[in-house]
Amino acid sequence: MNSQRLYQLSDTSLAFPALKYALTDPNGLLAVGGDLSPQRLIAAYQQGIFPWYSEQDPLLWWSPDPRAIIKITDLNINRTLTKFLKKSPFTVTLNKNFNQVIEYCSDAPFRRDDTWILPEMLQAYKQLHQLGYAHSIEVWQQNTLVGGLYGVAINGFFSGESMFYLESNASKVALVYLAEHLKTANISFIDCQLLNPFLESMGCSEVKRENFVKLKDEAINISLDEHFWSAKTLCSSS
Repeated sequence: MNSQRLYQLSDTSLAFPALKYALTDPNGLLAVGGDLSPQRLIAAYQQGIFPWYSEQDPLLWWSPDPRAIIKITDLNINRTLTKFLKKSPFTVTLNKNFNQVIEYCSDAPFRRDDTWILPEMLQAYKQLHQLGYAHSIEVWQQNTLVGGLYGVAINGFFSGESMFYLESNASKVALVYLAEHLKTANISFIDCQLLNPFLESMGCSEVKRENFVKLKDEAINISLDEHFWSAKTLCSSS
C-alpha cells in the first residue's frame, strides 16, 4: 500500500470519492467500508465502481486504471467457435435462473483461489436482480444448466461480474449471446473490469479510465425498451 489516502465510506452517505483518488498500488483501490445495500451498489456502478474483496478483507471498492472492456465489434469469435455455434447443443436464455447462475459462479470448479462471491455478495446481487439491475445469461444442455454469466446493468451500461462453465465452450457461448443481445440496443461495449487470459482471448482490451468513464456515461444515457431485460430464450439448441 502506498502513501495515497484510502477513503473510508460513511455509514450514512452513499457518496464515493472521485475516481482520481483511487490508489495506484493496489491498482484501483478507491475506498473501504460502507455496505452492500442496493442503493450503494447502484450508486457505485453508476460511477464505474465495483466491490471486490476476500473473506479476510473489509469491504473494498475499486476503479482500476486501465479498465478492461470488450467492444462489441471486437468480440473474437474464432473459426472453431463459429463452427461450434452453428451446431451448438446449447439453449441460451436471459434471466431465467439468476440465482443458480450466481451460485455456480461463487463455487465454480475451475477456480483455484477462494471465491470473492461471499454469502453477503450472493444476497446483495440476488436483491439487485429482483430490483431489475442484475441480470444473467444461462446456457443449458437439455434441462441442465452448464454455463452462464451475470452482471449489473444501468440502462445501456453492462458491467460483467463473473461467469462459469461445466461444459466446454459454455461460457464463451454465454458471452457471445450477451453481446448479440446488447447489440440490438446499439450498446457498444461490455465492462469486464479486470483483464484475464480468457477475456483477452475473446477480444477484451484495456482502455484508460478516463476513456472508460466517457463510454460508461454514454451507455448510461441509452434508454432501453421496458422488455429488454425480460426473461426470454435467446437461442434454442440446434
